[in-house]
Amino acid sequence: MSGSLGRILAIARKEIRQLLRDRLTFGMVIGVPLMQLLLFGYAINQDVRHLRAAVADQAGTGCSRQLVADAEASQVVDVVARANTAEELEVLLRRGAVLVAILIPPDFERRLMEGKRPPAQLMVDGSDPIILQSSRGLLDLPLCSPRAAPRPRTASLELRAYYNPGRRSPVQIVPGLIGVILTMTMTLFTAVAIVRERERGNLEFLITTPVRTPELMAGKILPYVGIGMLQVSVILTVGSALFRVPIQGSLLDVYAVGLVFVIATLTLGLVISTVARTQFQAFQLTFFTFLPQILLSGFMFPFDGMPRAARALAELFPLTHFVRLIRGVMLRGAGIGEVSRDVWPLALFFAVMLTIAVTRFRKRLD
Repeated sequence: MSGSLGRILAIARKEIRQLLRDRLTFGMVIGVPLMQLLLFGYAINQDVRHLRAAVADQAGTGCSRQLVADAEASQVVDVVARANTAEELEVLLRRGAVLVAILIPPDFERRLMEGKRPPAQLMVDGSDPIILQSSRGLLDLPLCSPRAAPRPRTASLELRAYYNPGRRSPVQIVPGLIGVILTMTMTLFTAVAIVRERERGNLEFLITTPVRTPELMAGKILPYVGIGMLQVSVILTVGSALFRVPIQGSLLDVYAVGLVFVIATLTLGLVISTVARTQFQAFQLTFFTFLPQILLSGFMFPFDGMPRAARALAELFPLTHFVRLIRGVMLRGAGIGEVSRDVWPLALFFAVMLTIAVTRFRKRLD
């Protein structure tokens, strides 16, 4: 019995020494729980405040201005844009420039006096149920009296939920799930690609061929571009057939957005493949980059509810921009030109990651 215990302890000591020598694995042991603790404790917030809002004050009276001031004082919204008509507010919502819009009609004060109709309208991007729920706090804002005389009890603001009035979770989840699945699979595929060649001894053979480094990188990611677009088609088909997820925008725009994202994500995998020495390390690094993306991108938790530092970090991740793009096209019916502000960060990410991958691969050849 003592001999068996000694052999077990010997194997355990060997495993501990091996873990200590593998700095990447040891770093993951400390880094993953620390990252999760910081993200969930600091960045994730279900009590969403300071939502981007637009206002169309067609009344221009003291009471209408008081309503806008009270809305901002509630800290539920921050007014970042002004408009003149309901149509302009709808354009801002469709583009994703704002999440909430307040429309105050010209007869605002008369409605206050009569108390029969809602005096103003609250327009909300309801594609995220959490945003819709947070916006409900504005429905019962105190409304001033346009005259000193007592007035009848007025109705609360009218709520109009756009893009997901039924508050169905699949409508919000499925478009973002396209990005989550592509992030995991595309990064992992390319992260393993070059590492697998090294482990099998094929990398030396590739070095001796006339193939240049950029050509090798392009050849590695090209097949996975097709695989990524196939995955997009599968998710769209199943999401539409089983969960009745609408595609309000152009299907061509959906695939264009998906193509840009797939190419950008594949280059992240290439960078990981130049860092990792084994396929196991490639898996570890893929998971390490995947976790903050899924938590900070706005897929699971509202982006506007995060602290400013967390939002600044999230802007560096391609998944953050893709979630905005795909929800804008699929749910809000926005054209790719209306959401183009999130296209150029993906193009920049692709250029930076590809440059790093090519440079690091050359250093390894030296």
